[in-house]
Amino acid sequence: MINNFFYLIGKSTIGFIEALGKFSIFQLKLFPLFIKPPFRIRQIFEQITFMGFGSLGVIFLTSFFTGLVEAVQLYHGFHKFGIEDYMGYTIFVSICKELGPVFAALMVVSRGISAYAAELGSMRVTEQIDALDVMAVDSKQYLIIPRILGTIISLPLLILFFDAVANIGAYLISVYTLDVNGYTYLENIKQFGEFKDFTEGITKGIVFGYLISAVGTYIGYNTRGGAKGVGISTTHAVVISSILIFVADYVVSAFYLIFD
Repeated sequence: MINNFFYLIGKSTIGFIEALGKFSIFQLKLFPLFIKPPFRIRQIFEQITFMGFGSLGVIFLTSFFTGLVEAVQLYHGFHKFGIEDYMGYTIFVSICKELGPVFAALMVVSRGISAYAAELGSMRVTEQIDALDVMAVDSKQYLIIPRILGTIISLPLLILFFDAVANIGAYLISVYTLDVNGYTYLENIKQFGEFKDFTEGITKGIVFGYLISAVGTYIGYNTRGGAKGVGISTTHAVVISSILIFVADYVVSAFYLIFD
């Protein structure tokens, strides 16, 4: 019983290290392709359009209701101490530093990264990627690099859009439904808000963008097992990317705290 327990732990650990090593080697081989011509500008803009513009709808709905919910919940806590007029900065900083980057990244994972994994997985099992390689087209540079760059560029912009819509939603319900003083609400943001509140969120967007696109494209590119394998790869891409968002969120937050 005990032997089996430690065997499973050891097997899982070795499997994780092996998978991490393969992923790291794959990424190291990709880095030279970012600066190697041809640069596939058209494909990059196609991915920006898909990942950025195509995600605006779901980001708008998520951000607006996130702002509404946070304002309602914080109002209850602040109202107990009679300081509900001062909840503006708390909402602002929590959205810009945490909720905006994390929620926007999760929406991109559910909509975009899943599509990357499924699309590349389908191309792999139907031998379309092999056909590109046979035609002397670097499949990694043609399929993976534009998707990674498109996500890195799009996600920070989506985060800024999320921040704006969420804060507007929070302000509207705070002032026009909860009777919070609008002037005090905005003045607290002006007084205590700092530029680094935005830069932290943008930094997280760049880090998240690289991590989730790298994972999604790697898993999709290396799919095996036909249609069932495509489904498994898509599930793995979404789950692993979502976990990485929270891990990276803590790392970047701790970095900013240390060097604040």
